This record gives sequence, C-alpha cells and structure tokens, in this order.
Amino acid sequence: MTYVVTENCINCKFTDCVEVCPVDCFYAGENFLVINPDECIDCGVCEPECPAEAIFPDTDERSAGWLETNAKYASQWPKITQKIPAMAEADEWDGKPDKTPLLSPKPQQG
Repeated sequence: MTYVVTENCINCKFTDCVEVCPVDCFYAGENFLVINPDECIDCGVCEPECPAEAIFPDTDERSAGWLETNAKYASQWPKITQKIPAMAEADEWDGKPDKTPLLSPKPQQG
C-alpha cells in the first residue's frame, strides 16, 4: 500500500502534507502534487494534513486510477520538501469536480 494524491489537489496544491512527510516523497507540478509510491512508507501522516482532502491510500476507491498518475509525475517533477504557499485561487478550486483535464504535466518552476 501507498498513499496517492488525487484530483482535488489540482489547482489547489496545499503543501501541509509535504511539511509532515518523514521521507520527503512529494513531487511538485505546476498545479498539482504527487507522492512517489516507491518512496512512500505508508505512514499516513500526510492524509489528515491535506486541507483539500485529496490524499488517500491506494486501496481506497477514491484513489482509483491515481496511483499511475502519481508514479508517472514523481519521475518527472522536482522533489518538494518544504511547505510553500498554496495556489492563489486554491480555496475557490477546493471541492470543484471534474478537474482532471486541468492537470498540467509541467513541473513546478522555481
């Protein structure tokens, strides 16, 4: 088992989860975060820290299809180890459905 970041993180990108991760397994894209499933130790401390409630175990039905997305982008995006400000309109995007088409494949800049 591993934890994965799911659709509700898109255009929010809160990083409270990053701050508590003991193994630094988060990677940052332009508008989304992912967890590297090969680095995650399944401790679960990130899940309750996510304000957008976008992190679930890969065995949870809400994470269906997201394990592959997390693995793919973890190999392409830079590692993030510290909390950064959420996206400017994160509160507006939090909870909106059907955000998957908005997921940018670009890595975080800066």
